[in-house]
This record gives sequence, C-alpha cells and structure tokens, in this order.
Amino acid sequence: MAELLEITMIISFGVSWPMNVIKSYRARTTKGKSLAFLYLIFFGYIAGILSKLVNAEYMSNIGSKWYVLFFYVLNFVMVGTDLILYYRNRRLDRENGI
Repeated sequence: MAELLEITMIISFGVSWPMNVIKSYRARTTKGKSLAFLYLIFFGYIAGILSKLVNAEYMSNIGSKWYVLFFYVLNFVMVGTDLILYYRNRRLDRENGI
C-alpha cells in the first residue's frame, strides 16, 4: 500500500511539473516564482532518488520496480528545467528593466 501511495504522489507531481515548465517558458518572467521553493523541491528529488539507490531491498527488485525511480528522475529533470527557465526569465526581467 505504501508503494502505491508513493507512486500516486510521484505521478501527480509528474503531471504537474510539465504544466509548470510550460507556464514558466511562456511567462518569460520570474514574477510569482520562488527560487528557494524550486531548490527545495530539486534537492528533495535528489534525496528521493538517493533513498532508492541506497535501499538494498528496492535495488534487489529494480527489475520489477524500475518505474518508481524513473518517475523520480523524470520529475527531477522537470524541476531542473524549471530552474533553468527561472534563470533565463530573470535575465529577461533584467533586460526589460523589471
């Protein structure tokens, strides 16, 4: 049951992050974004990935449970993309005098 709940959480975040990345890309501004929040989430995904990699029981069953780690990594990439867009948008804000 715990694994099912974890998968549900990861998939829910996985659906949300692409929408957030698209919004950041289109907005072309950092207004309404929190850099601290993005970094907290980013490091949280690093911790989640590492927790899977150091869990001997999980790693022994990686062949049948690979998808959990896959979604952690996918979400990590999405948050990383949003961080890159944050810095692009911050540069655009400065160029526009905002």
